[in-house]
This record gives sequence, C-alpha cells and structure tokens, in this order.
Amino acid sequence: MAVCLLLAAGCTVGPDYVRPTAVATMPATFKEQEGWKLAQPGDGSLGARWWELYHDPVLNSLEAQVAISNLTIATAEAQFRQARALVQSARAGYYPTLSIGAAAARSQKSGNLGAAKGTTSPAPSSDFQLPLDASWELDLWGRIRRGVEANQASAQASAADLAAATLSAQAALAGDYFQLRILDAQKQLLEASAAAYRTSLEMTKNRYAAGIAARSDVLQAETQLRSTEAQAIDLGVQRAQLEHAIAVLIGKAPVAFSLPATVLSTTVPPIPMVLPSELLERRPDIASSERRMAAANAQIGVAQAAYYPTVQLSAAAGFEAASTVSWVTWPSRLWSLGSLVSATLFDGGLRKAQSEQALAAYDATVAAYRETVLTAFQGVEDNLAALRVLEEEIRVQDQAVRAAQQVVTITTNQYQAGTVAYLNVLVAQTTALANERTALGLAGQKLAASVLLVKALGGGWAVQP
Repeated sequence: MAVCLLLAAGCTVGPDYVRPTAVATMPATFKEQEGWKLAQPGDGSLGARWWELYHDPVLNSLEAQVAISNLTIATAEAQFRQARALVQSARAGYYPTLSIGAAAARSQKSGNLGAAKGTTSPAPSSDFQLPLDASWELDLWGRIRRGVEANQASAQASAADLAAATLSAQAALAGDYFQLRILDAQKQLLEASAAAYRTSLEMTKNRYAAGIAARSDVLQAETQLRSTEAQAIDLGVQRAQLEHAIAVLIGKAPVAFSLPATVLSTTVPPIPMVLPSELLERRPDIASSERRMAAANAQIGVAQAAYYPTVQLSAAAGFEAASTVSWVTWPSRLWSLGSLVSATLFDGGLRKAQSEQALAAYDATVAAYRETVLTAFQGVEDNLAALRVLEEEIRVQDQAVRAAQQVVTITTNQYQAGTVAYLNVLVAQTTALANERTALGLAGQKLAASVLLVKALGGGWAVQP
C-alpha cells in the first residue's frame, strides 16, 4: 500500500504558478485622486449595496431585483455552476474506476466442424459471467493534478465573471436610472418654461391688440412656445427607451414595467478611494483574468506530462459458469491482476506542438491580465478626472444660469416699458433655457461618472480569502 501511495504521489511536471507583476511599476497613488478620501480598513461605505450611497429608495428597490432577475447574470451563474462541476469531473481522475456487469450466452458450434473430423455435432453450451473490473491510472507526473488545478482556477475565474456581470448590470441600471431622472427634470424645466412663454405670448397678443407691438412679436412668441413644447415631447422617446432598458435589466418585459416621473433629489455621494495595489483585489474582472492565467499555467504541466509514460493498474474478479446452478459458487470464481506501462515513441511532433500551444496560451493570458489592470487604472483615473472637471464646470455653469435668469427679468421689464424689441426678450429666454438644460445635463454627467467610478473601483466585491 505504501508503495502504491508513493507511486501515486509521483512528481508534478510543469511550472508552479507564480503571479506575474501587473505593471512594470505599481503607482503609489492615482494621478487624479487629489481631494479624495482613501478607504480605511473596515470602511464599509463602498459595500455590496453600494447604490445605497445615493439614498434613493426607488433605485434601491430596482437594484435589489437585478441579481435575482437579470438574465445575463443568470447565464453567468449557470456558467459558474458548470465550471464548478468540471472541477469535480477532473478530481474523479484521482480514484480508480470500478465497473460491474452480468452476461449470459448460449451457443452451439458449427456442425460442419465436427463432420470434418468424423464426429457428431457438438451440444449447445451456456456461459454465465459476473465480472467486477477495476482500473486506475497512476498520476506519476501530475497530469491529473495539473488538470484539477486548471479547472479550479477556471471555476474561480467563472465566479469572478459572475461578480463582474452583476456589477456591470447594477452600474448600467444606476446609470440608466439617473439619466431617466435627468430627462424628467428637463421635461419639468421645459414645461415650466412653456408656461412662462405662454404668459409672454398672451402679453404680446394684448400689446398687439393695443397697437403697441408688431405682429412679428406675436409670431416670434408663438414660435418659441411651440418649439419648447416640441422639445418637451421629444424627450419622451429617450425616456421610453431608458425605461425599457431598465425593465430588461431587472428581467421584465417592457410592457410590464413603468417608472413614474419624479423630481431627482440625488446628489453625488462621497466615494472613498482605494490604493492602486488594492484595486487588484477589488475588481472582479482583474481577478478573473488572473485566475485564467493560473489555469493556463497549469495546462502547461498537462501538456508536458504527455512526454512521460503512463502506468495503468487493472484488476478483475467474479464468477463464470456453464449453468445458473453453479454460477455464483466458490469453484466458479475467477480473478486477474495486471498492469500496463505505455509510452509514445513517435507522434509527428504532436506533443511538442501541444506544449508550445500551452506556453503561447499562457503568454497571451499574461498580456491580457496586464492590459486588464492598466484598463482598470485608466477607468479610475478617467472618472476621477471627470468628477473633478465636472465639479468646476457645474460651479461656473450655475453662475451662467443665474446671470441668464437676471437678463430675462431685466429684458422683460425693458420690453414692457417699450425700450427694447421683443427679439431681445426672445434671445434672453432662449439663452436662459439653454443654460438651465446644460446645467441639468452636467448634473447627469456627474452622477454617471460617479457610478462609473464605483464600477471602476470594483463596487462592493473583493477576492475572498
């Protein structure tokens, strides 16, 4: 027994896995993180339910349905279960294979054989068998162990893929939700502006009826009103598309889902930063890429094990008799033990090609891993820069909105006093509306950038020990 265990342990060919460096020089900080708070140990503000940072009950309710009903996540979850089953399938190679069967046959030899020898035709005979067979391949060179190692790493990569799909769907939902709410705010703004323009139109009609305003003033006022009403209606197309996208993200048919319009009161919350080195443990896509690298490394050992001979142990035992009466009796017993050692002497370069293929596949996963890390750093830097720039742009745009609103008030008073033409009022109102819509658009961009930053930081996911 000890000899068998020693033989089974054998040695493991192929390189042991060592995670390569992600980048040539790991940065100590992010370039754009000035003014941001680094996450502290135990800081739960960017947890699994990261969307609760925005304090929006409707968003919280929608996000809770993503992991349960989203079909992309369901696909990733099924693929994870498949990968986990493949691990057990690979582990089965550690153990011997046992099989049992029963066979019964009755036969008679050809009478011509007996006639040729001048004898009578042989009588029919029966053969009853009850064999138990066992076979076991000794894993002398670690082919099976490397296969298990590769499948385990692939299953871990699949688990990370599931987390990445979940985070992606959650971030997409949050982005679509905030964009929809910005459209609601823009429609509310356009409707309020249309109401104001309707008042201006009535005033202009009255002035025209009194002979103190030109017909062109009335037409300009009406044009502005109808154009604003058309813009408010046009927002309905994009809002409907966003509502449909949200329905699909939570696994519902668009016809079964609607989201009433409401005022957006959400602001960008404080988002704690992590160090660049910690990003490698927070991003599921990086974890998935690293685990695929480990799987590819193990496949090198599987390919190299093909250069060595295989050892197969076999055993058989059972009963065989000519009648059922004596079938399962001690004299009818049979058994055999055997072994087979086989090695490939010539394969036309097949094993060499397979080893080179495994090495090339590993090199490809290393490059993909490093690119994933660099892309992750870029995502964080991009959205940090976007939030910083948008913060300043929103501050300046708010000043422009206030100035434009003052121009509308002054110009309207001047028009009523008869000191300026209606065209001045029209330009002032159009400018004010454009600036207010720009301000809302910037607010939406800032919310979207904050969601993308959370996604770039890995959301609330981290590699499990």
